[in-house]
Amino acid sequence: MTSAVRYIFRRTLGRCAFALLVGGLATALHAAELTVFAAASLAEALQEIAPAYMAATGDTLRFSFGASGLLARQIKEGAPADVLVSADELRLDQLERAGLLAAGTRRTILANQLVVVVGAEAESFSTPDALASANVRRIAIGEPATVPAGTYAKQFLESTGLWAQLTGKLVPLANVRAVLAAVEAGNADAGFVYRTDALLSKKVRIAIAVPLDAGPRITYPVAALRDSKSPAAAARFVTFLAGPEAQAVFARYGFLPAP
Repeated sequence: MTSAVRYIFRRTLGRCAFALLVGGLATALHAAELTVFAAASLAEALQEIAPAYMAATGDTLRFSFGASGLLARQIKEGAPADVLVSADELRLDQLERAGLLAAGTRRTILANQLVVVVGAEAESFSTPDALASANVRRIAIGEPATVPAGTYAKQFLESTGLWAQLTGKLVPLANVRAVLAAVEAGNADAGFVYRTDALLSKKVRIAIAVPLDAGPRITYPVAALRDSKSPAAAARFVTFLAGPEAQAVFARYGFLPAP
């Protein structure tokens, strides 16, 4: 190889390396770190969705899971977050009225079904009236003021005329996963959770599935937040959650399409 050829070769390699370095720096500069507040019932599905999104965009996702009402309250109090995925429309309605959502980003992406679970070996029953029997002493429920699953359960029990009758048996808990854990551990004889939560556990079974046309309408809205430090990336993640790749993952976990 002549010196001239070697010179051209080295110069070409240098240009390629420089181009790769610039491209990598550009990707890093445009990548965002998003904090996503999300309902506890979405934990497994979102954690499965995250790697595909991060690989496609270069963005990093950090999740904070909990009761939708508590997450919304934290946002109102100034907690730094980029996206909220709620288990009910009410919490996003409240944030929207407060002007805390990024305009044009809100959309409803999923639906779910309310069920009553009992321990896998527990005595079977199939009607809501059975919750009033002496065999059912403790009924776990999400705290209705902050946990959408608890709000939905209260609505259902009020519609059946059982709410006042069962008040003494109800054990309000911090989120829907705490309800599931209480039934799994035998600390509650029954509990109100989402169908998707029940499908995750081998320690419980569904005793009552509240009919979709008779029970509360359970939907999951998502929106980017007004004060996001990465508004374009936050809106991008919202769009991704409504897209076919994410929706396929949600379906595998038992979530229903948005109505």
